Amino acid sequence: MVKAQDPHFSQFFASPLTLNPAFTGKFAGSWRLAANHRDQWPSIPKAYVTTSASIDFPILKSKIPDSDVFGVGISGLTDASANNILKLNYGSVSMSYHKALDENGYSTIGAGFQGTYSSLNLDISKLTFEDMLTQNGFTGTTSDILTNGSNQSYFDINAGLLYSGSTNGENNFYLGASMYHINRPKVGFKDKNWYLSGRISLHGGGSFPVSDILTVHSSLIHQIQNKASETTVGVALAANVNQDVENPTSIYIGSWVRFNDAVIPYIGLEFGGLRIGASYDFNISTLKAATASRGGSEFSIIYIRRPAEYKGIPCPKF
Repeated sequence: MVKAQDPHFSQFFASPLTLNPAFTGKFAGSWRLAANHRDQWPSIPKAYVTTSASIDFPILKSKIPDSDVFGVGISGLTDASANNILKLNYGSVSMSYHKALDENGYSTIGAGFQGTYSSLNLDISKLTFEDMLTQNGFTGTTSDILTNGSNQSYFDINAGLLYSGSTNGENNFYLGASMYHINRPKVGFKDKNWYLSGRISLHGGGSFPVSDILTVHSSLIHQIQNKASETTVGVALAANVNQDVENPTSIYIGSWVRFNDAVIPYIGLEFGGLRIGASYDFNISTLKAATASRGGSEFSIIYIRRPAEYKGIPCPKF
């Protein structure tokens, strides 16, 4: 089995289609654009640099019940490891359907599916092998041949479930589960006997107004892939500085913690349907000596288009 982990974001809540295909179309608006960029462990030059982008939107509103949502989306990701020695690129198409469980549509249950085409490239010219060092010195040549070439591609299937609820049309709470690499594609540069392990994610959270100005947002995630696992939990406080419920201008301040790995302060700004977020991982694991506690920076942008007359129900946000 391949023991490496998938690319991941500390701001997992800002990358919905890499978290759970069931998030497709599940937002209050007519379309959503999301983008994320992460530079992990900058003290180790170009250790991991990850960028993703997605767009999704609900469709067939006139053909399904008013409170139901049928969503479709496309997304892409690029991940460069070890100073661009190993590069992963993929593109995905996803869809989901959310069924309202009450007449107001406050509570919904949904399922999503995603198909992904991925490609891997290994730049062998940047690698050093044991047989390059001989009694005559460093030769720069190796007999270690990539029998399957330096490029690999494969097709992936992902799926997820999501429950979203509200008690009064103002708060929101959700619980979801997803699995990526359901078909366990074969991947290998020297042979194809290596299977990409499935990634299972359990996640939840909520948004709860505590006054006319302040709202508490919380979220957590637990992920398992092969023998690796991570748990991240955190809270952000939003201040609606213009006190406009329909079109808020809000400032976010909070922090997440990835257990046994990093503390992740977060700041954000929202206006006109656009939310910009920035976070930084302060490494607290045993790797902090090598990283000088610098886990990495991350930036996110989410834009949700809402028509002037649009009145949606609360949806997962963090």
